[in-house]
Amino acid sequence: MTHAPKIGFISLGCPKATVDSEQILTRLRAEGYGIRSSYADADLVIVNTCGFIDAAVEESLEAIGEALSEHGRVIVTGCLGARAEQVRQAHPEVLAVTGPHALDAVMAAVHAELPAPHDPFQSLVPPQGVKLTPRHYAYLKISEGCNHRCSFCIIPSMRGDLRSRPIGDVLTEAERLVESGVRELLIIAQDTSAYGLDLRYRPDFWKGRPLSTEITTLARMLGALPAWVRLHYVYPYPQVDALIPLMAEGLILPYLDMPLQHGSESILRAMRRPAATEKVLERLARWRAQCPELVMRSTFIVGFPGETEADFETLLEFLRAARLDRVGCFPYSAVAGASANDLPDPVPEALKQERLERFMAVQAEISREKLAERIGQRLTVLVDEVGEDEVIARSYADAPQIDGEVIIAGAWELDPGDFIEVEVTDSGDHDLWARPIE
Repeated sequence: MTHAPKIGFISLGCPKATVDSEQILTRLRAEGYGIRSSYADADLVIVNTCGFIDAAVEESLEAIGEALSEHGRVIVTGCLGARAEQVRQAHPEVLAVTGPHALDAVMAAVHAELPAPHDPFQSLVPPQGVKLTPRHYAYLKISEGCNHRCSFCIIPSMRGDLRSRPIGDVLTEAERLVESGVRELLIIAQDTSAYGLDLRYRPDFWKGRPLSTEITTLARMLGALPAWVRLHYVYPYPQVDALIPLMAEGLILPYLDMPLQHGSESILRAMRRPAATEKVLERLARWRAQCPELVMRSTFIVGFPGETEADFETLLEFLRAARLDRVGCFPYSAVAGASANDLPDPVPEALKQERLERFMAVQAEISREKLAERIGQRLTVLVDEVGEDEVIARSYADAPQIDGEVIIAGAWELDPGDFIEVEVTDSGDHDLWARPIE
């Protein structure tokens, strides 16, 4: 009996890259390839890379180098693969290089180096495909690429312009995921709120019903499934206003991940981002009035070229006024190919780090105060991990991997993916502690 060829797989980068990895793994399994987590037992290794910032490029090149050193037969794909010359200059021994979201090109490279078994084993592939996340939550990518040209970003040059998936395809995948046991759908794209713009929101069919390909219709339909629906990477378009009533109705989680990047209008203009910070505060106040449970997550960049002390103080003032629930912050990092590299007045690295620390100190105080307000509240939480002496769960306010946790002390007969009711008993800078309500 001939053994199936085995593929080792390394997946780096953001949730969008994770979905690309899942699609590649699903095709590999469908064609009969075995998937391995170690170099020693693999016939070929695929590295799905990230190339967004210098640190990610360095990590990807190191991962490729390790795979070559430990194994020798390596195919590279992903965002860094869009810069094939850089990959080949660092590692000329790689067998093939493809860009991101290039399923057919990856499979062609695999077939050239390691032909597929003669008899594919379709029964080995679950209906929801191969997933890299735990069984109870999954990323659902609704579009690829981006039409924006933010000066610090090179994603459009890597992944191209916006290409939305037909709404029928998205809903079919979502339904299969929920039927397989997924209890939380994390909706992702480079620009989630632009969904359908490239298709002019034209109708598509799902179960014989015509539906507009646009984010509000999609959110409403997803909300009918028996799972949490969480929106990520929402650009502040006016149509976002239409999503808040769906959150107030309980159709989708009252959680909005909206990367705002800065609070100074001059810096936002240099970033080529929306620069009406006062309108953001007005809209945020309106959204909170419509949906008091709303949790806002955002990310910011400090030390952008030209950022003065006054600009930074304006950012801190915006942060205090907005009182966002979850915030990430990054020092500006030059990315090869980004137009921001040509801007004057770069901020020294030491000053970037100092501003980062000041920023996070302000946000930590806001986070502590907002979490303390939850003491005594009752929440529905989704169990992520069950240990011998505690359970790790998340509330609607917490996305996996990036936000806080709800920690429940004691040994409980629970499984990951269970929903339970708890009462919050204590809080910290990022996490909550709670007890089950019997």
